[in-house]
Amino acid sequence: MKFLHLSDLHIGKTVNGFSMHNEQRHVFDQILRYIQTKHPDAVVIAGDVYDRAVPSVEAVRIFDDFLTGLADTGVAVLLIAGNHDSPERMNYASRLLSGKRLHLCGVFDGTLRKVTFTDEHGEIHFWMLPFIKPSSLRGLFDDIENYNGAVSAALGTADINYNERNVLISHQYFTKPGVSPSRSESEIDPIGGIDGIDTGLVERFDYVSLGHLHRAQSAGAEHIRYCGSPIKYSFSEKDHEKSATLVEIGKKGSLSITTLPLVPIYDMREIRGKLDTLISDEFSSGINKEDYLRVILTDDEWIIDPMGKLRSVYPNVMDMDYDNIRAGIDLGEISAGAQTAEKLSVYELFCNFFLETQGFHLDERQGGIVRELLERPGEEE
Repeated sequence: MKFLHLSDLHIGKTVNGFSMHNEQRHVFDQILRYIQTKHPDAVVIAGDVYDRAVPSVEAVRIFDDFLTGLADTGVAVLLIAGNHDSPERMNYASRLLSGKRLHLCGVFDGTLRKVTFTDEHGEIHFWMLPFIKPSSLRGLFDDIENYNGAVSAALGTADINYNERNVLISHQYFTKPGVSPSRSESEIDPIGGIDGIDTGLVERFDYVSLGHLHRAQSAGAEHIRYCGSPIKYSFSEKDHEKSATLVEIGKKGSLSITTLPLVPIYDMREIRGKLDTLISDEFSSGINKEDYLRVILTDDEWIIDPMGKLRSVYPNVMDMDYDNIRAGIDLGEISAGAQTAEKLSVYELFCNFFLETQGFHLDERQGGIVRELLERPGEEE
């Protein structure tokens, strides 16, 4: 049995005001080509299909095109809702579509859903567990106090024969005690990691298809795996190698995992330096000017419209920050000398404020402008 493991599509997402629609279409086309060349029996999508519970019209259209492309290949699709999805919307028409080999599971209704396939080694069972919260199960079970208990209770509803081959599809935060997974800024992270679930609950499955974390990684064991998002959705992911995960399960105990690279239209990178250097032909000619950029400026001088100057060369600058004298100033120290400040003139106060915030003194021309302004009637008050 061979299947493609995907998750965290986040269709409709914008990053720093930039739409990711074209990037998403681009990687979905790559995934469809992989299906045509690698011939998996199924595609597993482990949650967070959309970025919002109520997706935009364009996001729905993009996903519809992707599902249609998947159906055209003849591959079976197993899809669960993630924490970004609306469970009821993802569950719509699920019974009808299952006859078309499209298995949707948006809502946990008290029973773990099972989809069974057969290959030359016998039956292999896929157990579908959409994202759940402890509060959503309290009408179904007693004494559900945390996420670990919620998942344990949900798994307990299934009669799982671990002598057979079993795959779990889940969108929860699974961790092994003592192991810290790689997290991303674009993930929703409850305070204190209260959503953490012990991987010991699922270690007997032959493979666990996880969604939620955006970096491809195992969760304490090679067969318990996050495939990661197919696109970089924050600058904390700029060094990630995005991929789809191809899983092949032979006879009981036989597992093969391969990562298939997904290449973006424009990469997400960070550049650093003085503005004049960064926008120079010598520097900019050596990189893709249309990549999504976070720019760190090291200039100490005041710059007028730095973002405009950067975007004249790099149209997809998403974010800009400074790493200079001013960036390291502790503004809390400015108020520490309040008693001394009472003895200073307005001009002296302004000069001190300028030095504290800019990191250098007013020059003669700037000082003359300030004096001229303060000498105007009523300006000092």
